[in-house]
Amino acid sequence: MAAMAGSVSRRYARALFSIGVDRGNFEQLGKELDAVAELWDGAPELREALANPVFKASEKRAVLQSLLPRVAPTADVQKFVLLLLERRRLPAVVSIARAYREMADLHTGRVRAQITSAQPLGPAELERVKQSLARRTGKQVIVEASVDPALIGGIVARVGDLVLDGSVRTQLGTLRDKLLN
Repeated sequence: MAAMAGSVSRRYARALFSIGVDRGNFEQLGKELDAVAELWDGAPELREALANPVFKASEKRAVLQSLLPRVAPTADVQKFVLLLLERRRLPAVVSIARAYREMADLHTGRVRAQITSAQPLGPAELERVKQSLARRTGKQVIVEASVDPALIGGIVARVGDLVLDGSVRTQLGTLRDKLLN
């Protein structure tokens, strides 16, 4: 079932992405789709209202039509989201946005790196990590940073399948293994 949901999400994402590529505004459409996904993800009362069978389809459509211009001013994205509502695919908007982002990244030669550190990294440190990863991958890198105190120190960088683990926790584990063997 999850594989089917993924393929449905990719199919919807591909439809909007091809419109954006044709019109030269795929980056803008992606930002707006991300904003809709964030709205959906962060508003449980909206999700409940749009899933509630008590409300007519026309009422649900009216609610979305009043909200959409604030998060997605482009007519293409508004029509797309209303189509998702009509086809009962709105709950998939978060995975559709993720699939869209992956298509846009592939199209532009970007990669996303998840950087996890024991403490928040400053802008200069993040920039150094970003430049290092860009040299290593040969692509433009978009950094998404998070903090995990369990790392003790250092950082872990994930770019696709590549994992670069420079955490103190891993170094201590390696040292322990060497001492025990």
